Amino acid sequence: MMLLIVSGLSGAGKTIALHSLEDMGAYCVDNLPVGLLPAFAEQTNHLGDCPGCVAVGVDARTTALHDMPALLQSLSETHIPYQVLFLEADDAVLIKRFSETRRKHPLTKPDVPLAEAIKCERQLLEPLAHRADIRINTSLTHVHQLRDMIRLRVGLRPNQGLSLLFQSFGFKYGIPFDADFVFDVRCLPNPHWKTELRNLTGRDAAVVNFLQREPKVQQMREHLIGFLETWIPQFVAESRSYLTVAIGCTGGQHRSVYLTEQLAQYFSQLSYGVLVRHRELSVVSERLALNTSN
Repeated sequence: MMLLIVSGLSGAGKTIALHSLEDMGAYCVDNLPVGLLPAFAEQTNHLGDCPGCVAVGVDARTTALHDMPALLQSLSETHIPYQVLFLEADDAVLIKRFSETRRKHPLTKPDVPLAEAIKCERQLLEPLAHRADIRINTSLTHVHQLRDMIRLRVGLRPNQGLSLLFQSFGFKYGIPFDADFVFDVRCLPNPHWKTELRNLTGRDAAVVNFLQREPKVQQMREHLIGFLETWIPQFVAESRSYLTVAIGCTGGQHRSVYLTEQLAQYFSQLSYGVLVRHRELSVVSERLALNTSN
């Protein structure tokens, strides 16, 4: 059994994460008092029909009553493997979300405004955030993208060593918050200026052929591979189990998509679990699906 502790700032997506994990087959419990975690883990582990993953939602109201580093240490002594998933977002985004939904922040009081409650919650959860194995900022992430990220990050972690997520994106839509490495490839020749390629993507054969003929593109590919081959083992040596590499061009449609596919293809031949995500293409696909359904 693997225990997944799911925590984070109110409004950052903890409930969505737990629902996604439940859909993946995990046994989920929300708002368990953190002081019960070691006993709960032991009890669950001894069940005859023990699930492969148990996810426990934890919020600031219970962590405030305990010494979290000491509690996690006692949890480690149960010899039950556990990981911490922490969800966060920028203050302005959280304030906007609470304003739109008209929900009450759990730490607000008549004399404690929302902004102050969020600041207090950050402080209370910092010990847990500091120990997080997976940390996701949802400021620019909608519900479907968050579910996809949860599925990718949690679903392929067991027994795979280091998992590499290669993600393409467009700088015009913002840099991914959770990337460990961000590479800018806007200096490369742009298929967008070829009328016949404009509406295609970096996965289409015509765009692939165009970029493969460009020496600078191939030079960039080799340099990125060389850099990652050098430094990924250092992350493995530090017991990292997940690494995100983001490749960005202007719109996230051609150059970044092509290089993301190239890197994923290369590193999938090595002993890593490789995941691929094209952020802007996912958004386009979802919009098309919504338009079709309407």
